[in-house]
Amino acid sequence: MSGAVTGGERPGAGLRVLVVTVVHHPGDARIAHREMGALLDAGFEVTYLAPFFGFDVPARPGVTVVDVRRSYGRRRLGALLDARRKIRALAPDHDLVLLHDPELLLVAGAAGRTPVVWDVHEDVPATVEIRTWIPTWLRVPLAGFLRFLLGRAERRHHLLLAEHGYRRLFRGDHPVVPNSTSVPATVPGPDGEGPARVVYLGSLTRDRGADEIVALASELAERGRDDVRVEVVGTAHGTVGAALQAAHDAGTLVWHGFVPNDRALPLVQGAVAGLALLHDEANHRVSLPTKNMEYLAHGVPVVATPLPEVEAFLAASGGGVVVPFGEAPTDAVLALADDRERARAMAERGHAHVAAHHNWDRDRTVLVEHLARWARAGR
Repeated sequence: MSGAVTGGERPGAGLRVLVVTVVHHPGDARIAHREMGALLDAGFEVTYLAPFFGFDVPARPGVTVVDVRRSYGRRRLGALLDARRKIRALAPDHDLVLLHDPELLLVAGAAGRTPVVWDVHEDVPATVEIRTWIPTWLRVPLAGFLRFLLGRAERRHHLLLAEHGYRRLFRGDHPVVPNSTSVPATVPGPDGEGPARVVYLGSLTRDRGADEIVALASELAERGRDDVRVEVVGTAHGTVGAALQAAHDAGTLVWHGFVPNDRALPLVQGAVAGLALLHDEANHRVSLPTKNMEYLAHGVPVVATPLPEVEAFLAASGGGVVVPFGEAPTDAVLALADDRERARAMAERGHAHVAAHHNWDRDRTVLVEHLARWARAGR
C-alpha cells in the first residue's frame, strides 16, 4: 500500500467503476456517501446501478445513474435478471464492477472480462436467522449454500471487508474498509437547555431494536417526561413500520423516515443520547455498527446493547453506556437527560476517540488504493 493520497495525486484518474446494488437504498451511507465520495475525489468515473425508482434520491453530481429493479423479501428473481442484463451491457465500458449484495454473486459472470469486487457488508450466512421472510425449513440449507457462495466468490473475485471480524468467513486475507465515519473538527455536544432529544439513525428492524425504541417513547410518555423527545431517522423494514407510524401519529416519537446521510447526521447533533439497541444475533456479534461512531463523531453519547465489539468500543472511548438486550433503555436515557454535564463529558471523550481511531478520512485510502490497483491490473 502506497500510503495516503496527498497533494495532486488522483489514483483513479482515467478509471471507470460500475457500482451495483439491488438491495440497498440508493442513498445508503456506505455506498453512496462514503465510498462513492472517495471514488469521485480520487478521480474515478462512477456509474451507479441501483433501485432508484420509487425513492426520492437525486443523482449525485458527477455520477451516471442507471435504474434497476429492487430486490426485497421473496421478490428477488426479477431484480437479479434485470441486474444481470444491465451489468452485461455496462461492464465492458468499465474497468471494475463493485458489487454490494451477496445475491449479485449469482450474476457476477455477466461482467465478462471486467474484474469484479464484492464489498462484504455482513456475516452473510448468519443473516439467514434474522430474515423473517425465509421459511424456517429453508434456513439451514440456505446458510450452507451461502457458505459455498462465499468460497466461490473468494476464488473468482476481489473482496473488501467492512469488519475485521468477517475475516473468519474466508480462507485468505482480504483488505478491510471499515464502516468508519467522517469526523467534524468541532461539534456542539448535547444541548445544555431546553427539551432533551434522543435520536436513532439507521435502518429499522426488530433485530436492530425498533420495538425497544417504540417502548422507550411509550415509557417516557407514561412517566410524564414530555421534556424528553425521541426522534427516529431511517427506513422501516418488515412489520415494524406500523408500530413506528402509530407512535408518530400518537405524538410519542417523531419519525422522519429516510433522510440522506449528509442531511441526517446534522439532525443528531445536540441530542443527549444516540440509540444503538441491536439484538444478540450472530450477524451483530462481530460488528461495530457505524451509528455508534457517527453519534460520537457528532457529539452525541451512545446508549447501546452489550455486543462484544460495541462494549469494547464504549470502554475505550468512554463515550456511552451499555443497557441490557431487549429492554427499553428508559432509565439510562433519563440519567443522561437529567445530567447534561455528564452527557457532554461522554460526548467530548467519544469525539476525540473516534477522530483518532475510526476516521473515514483515513480509511478511505484503503478503498481507493485497492480499487485503483485492481482496475489497472485488469486492463
